[in-house]
Amino acid sequence: MNRLTIVTPDDWHVHLRDSPYLEAVVADTARQFGRAIVMPNLLPPVRTCNEAMAYRDRILAALPANSGFEPLMTLYLTDNTRVEDIEAASESGCIHGAKLYPAGATTNSDAGVTDLANLDAVLETMQKHRFMLQLHGEATAPEIDIFDREKRFIELSLERIRRNFPELPVVFEHITTRDAVDYVLASDACLAATITPHHLLINRNAIFNGGIRPHYYCLPVAKREHHRQALVAAACGGDARFFAGTDSAPHSKSAKESACGCAGIYSAHSALELYAEVFENAGDFGHFESFMSKNGASYYGLELNQGTVTLERREWTLPDSLPYPDSELVPFRSGERLRWKQVVDA
Repeated sequence: MNRLTIVTPDDWHVHLRDSPYLEAVVADTARQFGRAIVMPNLLPPVRTCNEAMAYRDRILAALPANSGFEPLMTLYLTDNTRVEDIEAASESGCIHGAKLYPAGATTNSDAGVTDLANLDAVLETMQKHRFMLQLHGEATAPEIDIFDREKRFIELSLERIRRNFPELPVVFEHITTRDAVDYVLASDACLAATITPHHLLINRNAIFNGGIRPHYYCLPVAKREHHRQALVAAACGGDARFFAGTDSAPHSKSAKESACGCAGIYSAHSALELYAEVFENAGDFGHFESFMSKNGASYYGLELNQGTVTLERREWTLPDSLPYPDSELVPFRSGERLRWKQVVDA
């Protein structure tokens, strides 16, 4: 197979940052995807409908001319999130969920939730309105090993959410372990999961190959090879509860290559091509369109995109870096050759 044409895909988890960084990255996502679930972990976080709509306006203003890309907004949950904000968001038509960051779990999560009990009324309201909960699934207690944080989150937090709010639709975002795959497979239709291209392509060895590789460091951190293989099986296996979410997270080269470097991998520049490589490596494109273009839209209750995108088998080399305000932005797999390239439909 040398050419693939699929329904225009969506990215169900992306970080677009804010001005002036927004203008440097949003075109990469808009070039490949029709829509994207936009993360709310700005400084300050996007906590209310008014803040979400103002951020949406900034994204739309930063898009290239004639772009049809649609940002799907989210709210940032805190210990003090109001039920009224959830009710308003559920009626907005533009806000498609609320993100739960355990406090301290990742970039700009310090304002996140410290105790799930603080959210009981909010989660009850979300369940009532069938309003999506997006989860960063890591337990953050300091005694928990970083490679066990996802597994422990399932045991300590996700089990509680699913038991107490069984009809609440949940997206377990950027899963990284066999434990998470098995948990989703054993659950009902109210739980789904996104998988990133980088967790499908690398294991934790990549972070330490020949020295510290800061541009392979993300949270959740990449895990052992058997976990990566489980993610590939889930993505390529045809189960509609798994779909694409890049978790593309731009940080400047200087912020990554520092004594305390930032967590995050920028994959938006070539996300579609990277996902295609995953499916080619697995030897089967049979569920590629479903994973990229159909499963997420169905779970979120949205129509499929109307257009198509096309990939051709064509080797090309990723740039070493991209322009970024006051610095450079190093894309995932920088300087390496990829086997697929997005082309303009005839």
